[in-house]
Amino acid sequence: MIERRPFGRTGHMSTVTLFGAAALAQATQADADRALEVLLRHGVNHIDTAARYGDSELRIGPWMARHRKDFFLATKTGSRTAREARDDIHRSLERLRVDHVDLLQFHSLMHPDDWDTTMGPDGALEAAVEARRQGLVRFIGVTGHGWTIAAMHRRSLARFDFDSVLLPYNIFFHQNERYRRAFDEVMTICRERNVAVQVIKSIARGPWATTERTHTTWYQPLEAQPDIDRAVHWAMGLPGVFLNTAGDLSLLPRVLDAASRFERRPSDDEMATMLGAAHMTSLFGLPA
Repeated sequence: MIERRPFGRTGHMSTVTLFGAAALAQATQADADRALEVLLRHGVNHIDTAARYGDSELRIGPWMARHRKDFFLATKTGSRTAREARDDIHRSLERLRVDHVDLLQFHSLMHPDDWDTTMGPDGALEAAVEARRQGLVRFIGVTGHGWTIAAMHRRSLARFDFDSVLLPYNIFFHQNERYRRAFDEVMTICRERNVAVQVIKSIARGPWATTERTHTTWYQPLEAQPDIDRAVHWAMGLPGVFLNTAGDLSLLPRVLDAASRFERRPSDDEMATMLGAAHMTSLFGLPA
């Protein structure tokens, strides 16, 4: 089984690997139900979806009738105004077939203009706090991508007492000193406040180098099990961190298999060797 850790201050003991439900964006219900069997077999008890993940919420909805108590359920709104975010929240609850979600996150909040709108008067933050007061959501988080997101998360945490953050981290990001320093600063703040930290793109290899794509991820992932093992174990070795699985159902068993066999974190030297052999590159262009 996969290790469980306290998910920040929520009181939930989440599996270190969370199900990244972007993998269900274009899945049939039959495909989704087979994925559920994989999750249950590995003991995964935390689902991370979003309003903008295609049909993902619709595919999860049928699971909830029998398994709502088995999962910490998180979704996201990409809306920036209070009115639009309220609509997103109610639509997500309807699609997920639940009366509340455990975590509502602001989806990819990284552009300064979006941040100002979300955090300002009549912004999405007001809708999230209102939904929490109404019992529609229990906790509030923020997510994002790109080279500047760690710095933006620091700004978000200074503005509001978020319960969780989500951002990219793998050995390629780690080797960039500026990003690593900003990531470490976010980690320090989150440890002090008991805020859950989720990392994504742990098995991202880089942008697709060909038009023939073998996976549904928007980036080219690592595919060989030994490479996935090292990447997953390296991310899992960060104390208190949670790893979101990749957005591809065919990779799900490989990632969970790796997580179930975690014993130690590979050294940075071991990871640097893999980085070169796998030709890992930047997903977001040149660092800022």
